Amino acid sequence: MAAAIRAYRTDDRDAVVDLALRAWAPVFASMRAVTGDEIDRLSHGDDWRVYQRKSVEDALDNHAMHLWVAHEDDDENALVAFLAVTLHEDDALGQIWMLAVDPDAQGRGLGTTLTNFATEWMREAGMRLAMIGTGGDPGHAPARRTYEKAGYTAMPTVQYLKAL
Repeated sequence: MAAAIRAYRTDDRDAVVDLALRAWAPVFASMRAVTGDEIDRLSHGDDWRVYQRKSVEDALDNHAMHLWVAHEDDDENALVAFLAVTLHEDDALGQIWMLAVDPDAQGRGLGTTLTNFATEWMREAGMRLAMIGTGGDPGHAPARRTYEKAGYTAMPTVQYLKAL
């Protein structure tokens, strides 16, 4: 079944938060495996879901954020993905801030479709450069493949963490 993209509506809030938490569960498990329990707890609190719920809700409440959802063609309330984009107009830089695809809808090219949608939207908005960040851990491998399929170039960086 195909999916369609539409603008986010406030009545989508609970469904977006729920699908984002399902989508990112393996990512947070992967990050915990890489960083260890102490750094994970210091970074995300005792429960990553509380941390990530707030991050998603903050994006949904941010009036400078441009938001879309993808839904099954036959039911615009059956959300399968979420996309948040911000524009840094002074730098002519568009940034994909968040992208989440429901685990049941993954592997169908929806992440690439949304990435391409956001990229074209940023171009039409006058941005000259598009950016998205993701992790280098195994849990983020599907995201890296998505962005590479959409023509993005990885910019290698390294971040080090240490519990104090």
